Amino acid sequence: MKAAPRPCSIADTLALVGEKYSLLVLREVSLGVHRFDRIARNTGAPRDILTSRLKRLVEAGILEKVPYSEHPPRFEYRATRAGEELQPVLMTLMAWGDRHLNADDRPVVLEHRCGEVLSPRVVCAHCGDEADSDSLRARVRAPGWTVTGPTHPRPV
Repeated sequence: MKAAPRPCSIADTLALVGEKYSLLVLREVSLGVHRFDRIARNTGAPRDILTSRLKRLVEAGILEKVPYSEHPPRFEYRATRAGEELQPVLMTLMAWGDRHLNADDRPVVLEHRCGEVLSPRVVCAHCGDEADSDSLRARVRAPGWTVTGPTHPRPV
């Protein structure tokens, strides 16, 4: 019998949005691209896979289908509040890629309303200090788990 994996919000989130085309759909919607054909073109997703990802994102409450034509019936996709709350994740992924993959040739930059190129940071909402590996420690709240694993390991 295989042991259950660690309970984790990262794993739960990845189950919804952790697939390449799901994240690329969210990128397109955050850039203002809302219609299926343009999302398909800009992501390179096969239509059947895109249809599946859009359906899942709508069912999860991350996107919503909004009608833009009655004859024929046509819909576009808009971020819900939950979808908008994923934008910092996309910005952070993009910043990592800019630093480690595209340092010499950033394909897109995001400009803040102040006019400067955005450099996202994760900060503590309480004190405003930057959150990095040196300033964080995990406190496990899942019963039966510690930072290093289950309190009573089961055979795999």
